[in-house]
Amino acid sequence: MKLDQNKTPLLDALQEFKKMRMVPFDVPGHKRGKGNPLLTDFLGEKCLTVDVNSMKSLDNLCHPISVIKDAEEMAANAFGAKSAFFMVNGTTSGVQAMIMSVCKHGEKIIVPRNVHKSVINALILCGAVPIYVNPKTNDELGISLGMTIDEVHDAILKNPDAKAVYVNNPTYFGVCSDLTSITVMAHKYNLKVLVDEAHGTHFYFGKNLPISAMAAGADMAAVSMHKSGGSLTQSSILLCGPDINPHHVRQIINLTQTTSASYLLMSSLDISRKNLALHGQEIFAKVSEYAEYAREEINQIGDYYAFSRELINGREIFDFDVTKLSINTLSLGLAGIEVYDLLRDEYDIQTEFGDVANMLAYISVGDRRSDIERLIGALSEIRRRFKKDKVALFKTEYINPEVVMTPRDAFYSDCVSLPLDDCSGRICTEFVMCYPPGIPILAPGEMITSQIIEYIRYCKDKGCSMTGPEDMEVERLNVLKEE
Repeated sequence: MKLDQNKTPLLDALQEFKKMRMVPFDVPGHKRGKGNPLLTDFLGEKCLTVDVNSMKSLDNLCHPISVIKDAEEMAANAFGAKSAFFMVNGTTSGVQAMIMSVCKHGEKIIVPRNVHKSVINALILCGAVPIYVNPKTNDELGISLGMTIDEVHDAILKNPDAKAVYVNNPTYFGVCSDLTSITVMAHKYNLKVLVDEAHGTHFYFGKNLPISAMAAGADMAAVSMHKSGGSLTQSSILLCGPDINPHHVRQIINLTQTTSASYLLMSSLDISRKNLALHGQEIFAKVSEYAEYAREEINQIGDYYAFSRELINGREIFDFDVTKLSINTLSLGLAGIEVYDLLRDEYDIQTEFGDVANMLAYISVGDRRSDIERLIGALSEIRRRFKKDKVALFKTEYINPEVVMTPRDAFYSDCVSLPLDDCSGRICTEFVMCYPPGIPILAPGEMITSQIIEYIRYCKDKGCSMTGPEDMEVERLNVLKEE
C-alpha cells in the first residue's frame, strides 16, 4: 500500500516542539543556542532550537516507537523496501550494519576489491573473511568496472559456505553491474545480496536510470541520501527487503551508531524523502538533462572524454548512470587531480574528486544551468592554458593486490613502521588510499609490492589527498612484524 508521501512525521513533531517554549535542563549544553552566541550567529537560531536530545515527544532513534518509527516507515514505502533505518553516522555505518547483520566471525563474504574502506572496516570489526572478486579495469580510462555474473558464480562455486555477495552499484564513476541476475543467482545458492548504493539514491525516483537495489530484489542497500538526495551531510538510509529481520538489524546498528542522534540530520532525511517521493521524477530528469548537456559540450572541447552509455557491454559495464559526469583527462596531459586542483584554485569550482586519470563533477538536485555553463567554460580555458604532451601518466587506478591475511588478523597483529621504500615484500597492516573516493590502494593483510609503492608516490606527487596510514605524511607504513 502506498503511503501519503506528503506527510513528514518527524518534521511535524519538531515543529510542534518549537511552539512549546520548553525550558531545557537536558543536553545539548548550548541550551537552544543561548549558551553559545557565536555558534547561534553562525548557524542561526532556527537551527539551534531543534538541535535537541531524544525525549518522549520526539522519539529515540535507538528504539523508535512513534514519530521516528513513522518517518522510517514512510521512507521504506517511498523506496520500495520492507523496512528502512535512518543512519546519522553516514553510509559508512549503514555498510557496516549490512555486513555485520549477515556475517559472523570467520564467515565468508564475496566482495569486489574496489570497495569503499567502510567495507573492509566492517570486516575488521566483525572478523568476516573477504573473498575478493578483482574487477576488470578499463586501462584507457583508468577505472575499475563492475562484477560480472560469471565472476560471482565462480566465486560462489569455490566458496559454497559464503554467506553474502556485496555489490557496488553504481561505482563512483557510474558503472553498474547486472544486479538483478547477480541477485537471482545468489539467492539460488542461499546467499544474501548487500548493495552499496551510496551513489544511487536517484535510481529509486528517476526514469531511464539503472535499476535500484530494492527493485532488483536485493536484501539490503545502504543509500547516501546526502549525496544525490539533498539531505544533510552524514545522513543516510539503510533499506531492507522482506527476508531480513529488521529487529536484528536494529540491534546491529545500535552497536556502532551514536545514542545521541542528531535531529537536524534525521529531519533532513524526512524532508528530503518527501521531496524525492513527490518530485523526484522531475528533479532527476533535469539532473540527467544537465549531465548529458555538459557531457556533449565537454566532449566537443577536445582532449577531454566524458564517458557514458557507449561503454555498456552487458558484462562488467552492464549499465551506466548518466547523471555521473566522469571526465577522463589523460589526453590533456594532466592527471584528473591536476584538473580538479586547477578548477578549484583558478576558477573557484569545487568538483567531487580527481584521481590519476579522471575527475568527477557531481550533478544533483541543487545544480543550475548557469553552474553547468561555468564548468564547461572553465574546462575549455584549462585546455587552452595548461595542456601538456601526454607523458608519464599511469594508465590504471587499480592494482590487483595479493591478499595474504584477513583484514582483521592483519589490523590487530604486531607491526613495525618502515620507510615506504623499504616495504616491498612486506604485509601491510593498515590502509593507504586516495580520499575521495576512499577505495584502498592497500588494505590490511595485503602484500606491498614495488608497483604499489610507485603508485603511492605517483598519487602523492600529483597532489592526491592520501589517507589511512598512521604516518600522516605517508612516508612510512605499518607492516607485519617478522618473527
